[in-house]
Parts: sequence; structure tokens; C-alpha cells
Amino acid sequence: MAHNQELARRLELLFSKLPAQFTQKKMFGGLSFLFEGKMTIGIVKEDLVVRVIADKMDEVLQKDYVRPMDFTGKPMKEFVFVGPEGYRTEEQLQHWVELGWEHAKSKLNE
Repeated sequence: MAHNQELARRLELLFSKLPAQFTQKKMFGGLSFLFEGKMTIGIVKEDLVVRVIADKMDEVLQKDYVRPMDFTGKPMKEFVFVGPEGYRTEEQLQHWVELGWEHAKSKLNE
């Protein structure tokens, strides 16, 4: 399953500007970005996959172009899909990167 290469390039650029190291890994048939081994954000085909802390899920799911990640046929806990219109601008994409990084940092002590 191919993923959006232009989106991957945009994400690589954003992650390179952050004061931390991120790695890439093939996941869900696409590409994911990890912080200290914890997934932050990924790409599946044209969709962005974002890890979101539980306390923010209801709010995030109210946003346009966002839906529960149902990769397995049922919603996955703390994962959302964001359609292309939801990450069109760099400001929008930055927002999703920050949410994903927030989730990864919250899981470091678990």
C-alpha cells in the first residue's frame, strides 16, 4: 500500500525543525514517525494518522475531515484519521504533529 510521498516530505521537514529526534517506520501499510519508539503521526494512503491523548479525543473528533481510525474495522483507541483537506496548510499539519508528539511524550513513563 503506497502512501502520499509529498505528505511524507512535508512531515520530514516539520519534524526536522523540532528539538528532538524522530525515527520513521513502516506501519499500517504506510509510514509512521516515532518519538523515542512511540508513534506520533503517520500516513496511510492519503490520510494522516494521528495519535491523540484520550482527554482530547472528543474535541478532535468534532473537527472537519477527522474520523476515528477504523483500520481494523472498529475504532482504535487514541487514533484518528485526518483527510487531506484537514492538513492542507502547513499550520494545519503543524497542529497534527504537535498533537501526535504530545501523545508520544505522555506515553514515555508508562
